[in-house]
Amino acid sequence: MYNLARSLFFRVDPETSHGMALGALDALHRVGGVTRLFGQRVEDPVELMGLRFANRVGLAAGLDKNADHLDALGALGFGFVEVGTVTPKPQSGNPKPRLFRLAQHEAIINRFGFNNKGVAHLVQQVKQRHYGGIVGINIGKNLTTSVEHALDDYLICLDAVHPYADYIVVNVSSPNTPGLRTLQFGEQLDALLGPIRSRANELDAQAGRKIPLLIKIAPDMSAEEVALMAESIERNALDGVIATNTTVSRAGVEGDSQAEEAGGLSGKPVFEASNRVIRQLREHLPSLPIIGVGGIDSAAAAQAKIAAGANLVQLYSGLIYQGPKLVGECARALKANG
Repeated sequence: MYNLARSLFFRVDPETSHGMALGALDALHRVGGVTRLFGQRVEDPVELMGLRFANRVGLAAGLDKNADHLDALGALGFGFVEVGTVTPKPQSGNPKPRLFRLAQHEAIINRFGFNNKGVAHLVQQVKQRHYGGIVGINIGKNLTTSVEHALDDYLICLDAVHPYADYIVVNVSSPNTPGLRTLQFGEQLDALLGPIRSRANELDAQAGRKIPLLIKIAPDMSAEEVALMAESIERNALDGVIATNTTVSRAGVEGDSQAEEAGGLSGKPVFEASNRVIRQLREHLPSLPIIGVGGIDSAAAAQAKIAAGANLVQLYSGLIYQGPKLVGECARALKANG
């Protein structure tokens, strides 16, 4: 059934079909059809970062930026769902077209630019959710906020989402907000993470509960840069890392008619780059929780992420190309292999 639906959706502009697919999923969920079609969630409980994940397969940030579809997406069987990236103020993002399918390579290029309805809207949606699984919230900065003042935006979002998030992710690795990736390195990274960690500690103390604080990083780092990133993560006592975001590389999609579109590349071509970063991080941070994402299109690919050093995995592009059945396939394989 999904192959038929995909063939129809793929005839439409990618961003339009993205909205149509989520709308259809919402409608199906309202009549209880999601679970009937795609099965019950695989129960494979994992304790990590003080949280209990129902299974090790999550939804990556970016698919549901505003938490508008949280209940329907959760019903697909995910052990956890990450929403965002969200910014303090609503913003429209980059001009369209900004989403491109490279179907031959099972890849996607996007240059959305953190289009979202703002943190107040997302918080309201999360407060109203019925989905009972773990919900992560991914935070970023507005386009109009300079890199020098990026910390202000992260702190605004942190304050707003802390009461409602199960974990919070600092996104410094999207290639679609000018200057954002410069925050991944050296003194700039410490100047960002230090105050965020300090404020998160204050909020944890006030709330009487600890909300894990993670960072999402890019796959386009050298081994030396990964080592420096690991040092900063440890120095600032982060609770975990998501590896990785999209890539600016076009390795593996050369010759595709859309390969030169600006933006971040996700999907199958990112698989090995993501795994490389995970392995390098694991060498430097042997006990830190790692969520592996990038190019998971099969149960075997999910297992390879775990073998590389990830504790949990997330899906995005593979879900678009393979359909909702991928969630259960990955979860069952990870459960079977311990």
